[in-house]
Amino acid sequence: MADSKYKRVLLKLSGEAFKGGMSYGIDTPTITSIARQIKQVKDAGTSVAIVVGGGNIWRGSTAAKQGIDRVTADYAGMLATIINALALQGVLEREGVDTRTQTAITVQQVAEPFIRRRAIRHLEKGRVVIFAGGTGNPYMTTDTAAALRAIEIEAGVLLMAKNRVDGVYSADPLKNPEARKFDHLTHLEALNKRLKVMDATALSLCLENKLPIIVFDLEATGNMQRAIDGEAVGTLISSDN
Repeated sequence: MADSKYKRVLLKLSGEAFKGGMSYGIDTPTITSIARQIKQVKDAGTSVAIVVGGGNIWRGSTAAKQGIDRVTADYAGMLATIINALALQGVLEREGVDTRTQTAITVQQVAEPFIRRRAIRHLEKGRVVIFAGGTGNPYMTTDTAAALRAIEIEAGVLLMAKNRVDGVYSADPLKNPEARKFDHLTHLEALNKRLKVMDATALSLCLENKLPIIVFDLEATGNMQRAIDGEAVGTLISSDN
């Protein structure tokens, strides 16, 4: 624990992270691998909170383009994140990790409502806390929820887990072999360059609160722990040049 640079972190998992190689849905071996990395970090003494997306099940913006009312579509997306949160909770607990799920919309039968002080208390007791339901508001992405929750629980860093991409690039490296990787960016540079790190609202929240972001490839085993230990993993986005 003494070697870790960050004592409390928030991990953002997109819905894409849950489907593995499948076209949609939840791939249990994939989330088992993710859960074991989370357990490694927690066992090393770092408090871990997680915000999950729901794009592997439902995308509100896509559904809205197909004619569904945007507010209704976004609430359906919030329910998708709760499904992912419960799946991850189940796997984490199977791996021996004490876990609590809190939601921004009320689903009392399966999860606690989000209460900041209770979430912090869970973390202090060594539990992993999963935040689902986004911010509870339509038109707000789970990236914004991740930035907001990280600030609320006083996390030292926001970890943005990516699939098959080991950081922030000037273009999509999966489509453009000429894309250049950035080892470090300031929040303002990421905003001005319009890099697809996260949405502008989330990035602006991190800028205003000087919350560092590390964008890294979660598929590389041990990357999460190395990032927390302060090693040069992925791309660091911070207020410092």
